[in-house]
Amino acid sequence: MKIYTRGGDKGKTSLIGGKRVPKNHKRIEAYGTLDELISYVGLLRDQDIGNKTKDFLITIQHELMICASLLATDKKENMNALPKIPETAIEELENEIDRMEETLPTLNSFILPGGHTLSSYCQITRCICRRAERQVIGLSKKYRVPEIIVRYLNRLSDYFFVLARKINHDYKGVEIIWKP
Repeated sequence: MKIYTRGGDKGKTSLIGGKRVPKNHKRIEAYGTLDELISYVGLLRDQDIGNKTKDFLITIQHELMICASLLATDKKENMNALPKIPETAIEELENEIDRMEETLPTLNSFILPGGHTLSSYCQITRCICRRAERQVIGLSKKYRVPEIIVRYLNRLSDYFFVLARKINHDYKGVEIIWKP
């Protein structure tokens, strides 16, 4: 199988099921941002962050691939044939957030991203996740989108925020409070 097909040379691409749409279609923008997010999660995974976190990030990448595939189809019958995000995926994110927060000081203010390079990578990943969430919400106003995708992305961005804080804590990074 060749990587190029020349099918997109005129600015269109195919959804799952064969329908052709412009490459700037809201659906393509949404799952394209998920693709970007998956890549940034891979960048995090490639850092020195411990095997348990790496394994969890692989799980996140798999779940994001499911989300992207669900956004890449516009027919209910095709969507029904695809894997789904289980409710337990959100619970697992919440459990990881709670586990990390047990070791962190209470936060009563906004913080400025930074403190350690790896923490900054987490914050960038969080921002991409939030953008994906906004795009999926926009898409859901006009097209069928499984509601769990929005919930998953919302909780996932929380996970990346807490992971950034945990990394700063573990690596002795400086957490700077925003003072308006």
